[in-house]
Amino acid sequence: MDKKLLELYTDYLLSTFGYATATGLANMLDGNLSHDQVTRFLNERTYTSKDLWLEVKTTVRKIESEGGVLIFDDTVQEKPYTDENEIMCWHYDHSKGHSVQGFNLLNCLYQVEETSIPVAFEVISKPIQYSERKTKKRKRKSLVTKNELMREMATVCVKNQLKFRFVLFDIWFASVENMLHIKKTHQKDFVCALKSNRLVALSEEDQAAKRFSRIDELPWSEETTFTVWLKNVPFPVNLVRQVFENKDGSTGVLYVACSDTTVERDAILTV
Repeated sequence: MDKKLLELYTDYLLSTFGYATATGLANMLDGNLSHDQVTRFLNERTYTSKDLWLEVKTTVRKIESEGGVLIFDDTVQEKPYTDENEIMCWHYDHSKGHSVQGFNLLNCLYQVEETSIPVAFEVISKPIQYSERKTKKRKRKSLVTKNELMREMATVCVKNQLKFRFVLFDIWFASVENMLHIKKTHQKDFVCALKSNRLVALSEEDQAAKRFSRIDELPWSEETTFTVWLKNVPFPVNLVRQVFENKDGSTGVLYVACSDTTVERDAILTV
């Protein structure tokens, strides 16, 4: 990998406000770099999460701490006018509530205090084409799910001996499998958002007897913290609620679970 060209190209991507092109970068450098050189660099090979780790490892080692956190999230970069392929295709965008055409990137950030560094990523690929039974529309799907990719990325971070205390993720990654993988497989803890209809028991006995309640039906007060047992999860979590005002003046409610039951409400909401 040409490190100098990599730095030039990433700086260009960060600073440009329009379309980023090889010709655009060459023009910015007044001909000191040709667009063919940029194109050859980009087409040289497929860069992976391993390349990213090798690039950031030295920096991470300087700032890492046992109190660090891993943050998993995915983002969709909309590209409505680009020809469709297994990467540039339709993905569900949680921020918009519907599918858009573009590319989907699963990110893992490592954060210590105010410093965040990307340590792993996966570009979501959907090579399998199929016809939906009801609508007969042609669709695409991946060979592995994003939740499976997340678990693989978490395992790689552990194998890389990255120091961290918590794994943070949003509602769409809050599966039982992910929770078990973090808590049981890697002996780490997690903080995650939960859907309002998630079922919980208020005691281990209630869980065994399958006496569950929706989390939005619990007797909440402003500072309440419940220690609950999520359905199909064999360990307790602390559950808190945060009520906030949206930009449009409406009221929003966020339910957050933490697998370390020694952590109190305010600390959970500020991890």
